[in-house]
Amino acid sequence: MTVDVLDSQHSDEIAAFLAVAGQGSFVAAGKLLQRHPTVISKRLAAMEKRLGVRLMERSTRQVRITEVGAKLEQRLRSALGLIADAEQEATSGATQVRGLLRLTLPAAMGRLWLGPMLPEFLSLHPGVSIVADYSEHVVDIIEQGYDIAIRIGELEDSRLIATKLCDHHRMLCASPAYIDKFGKPQVPKDLTNHNCLRFSGLASFPEWRLHRADRLETVMTRGSLTSNDSETLLSAALSGLGILGAGEWLMSRQIASGDLVRVLPEWRLDPLGGVYLVRPSSKFPSATVLAFKAWIESKLSSAPPWETTHR
Repeated sequence: MTVDVLDSQHSDEIAAFLAVAGQGSFVAAGKLLQRHPTVISKRLAAMEKRLGVRLMERSTRQVRITEVGAKLEQRLRSALGLIADAEQEATSGATQVRGLLRLTLPAAMGRLWLGPMLPEFLSLHPGVSIVADYSEHVVDIIEQGYDIAIRIGELEDSRLIATKLCDHHRMLCASPAYIDKFGKPQVPKDLTNHNCLRFSGLASFPEWRLHRADRLETVMTRGSLTSNDSETLLSAALSGLGILGAGEWLMSRQIASGDLVRVLPEWRLDPLGGVYLVRPSSKFPSATVLAFKAWIESKLSSAPPWETTHR
């Protein structure tokens, strides 16, 4: 009979069998396992009945293992060695920074900022290899087997452990050419008269919710281009097509170069959010996961590269 999971009765029988085989008597086996010799004898008898084979020959003076029993002992001890090796490997994986690390990253931010940083981590930890997948959609990291996800905005999945890496600022920008041609909005409601480049993944889409201190202004936007790809919208803004509402990380280089200028700079688009590292809820994260967490925190927590570029 094959069992997928070794139950406690079978494990007790195996322990009794191996103890008797190794010690040569029920008394010595009982002392080893801290059980009465009669308990050891009953467990061995139950194992023989279950397997339908004689494992030990008993006499009043000694216990002798049969040929079948000797072969079984050898196989079982080999199996226990494999189990010990597996446990040692698991323990080593928890203490050594090595092995495969599976990441899921937000597509545009990942390509612009996070992906170019990964070689630094790999050079610091040559025993690690990374699989980095990019997606604008929130993936189930538990179901799909990811070790870590980087996410932007608000978090809802209570099965995950989240660490905020830095703040996330959304703002409005346009090219100087657009401003020269169509003028600059002075108040949020002026946006209704402008071509708005809209990210369909925004939680409030198609509305833009603009915040300033305790004030909130909601604008129903309209525009000639809507996309779920931030870089497509950025290209459109740079071409002078319209006003883009997006994260600072997307537009910081263009703001620094003057290719984009802030629109309604005293207002922010949506409440202040964050960039988060999330991982499955686990009491025993591997050393590799903890090393990546510490490294990415050091890169983003004090001064995110896009913020440094902008300012």
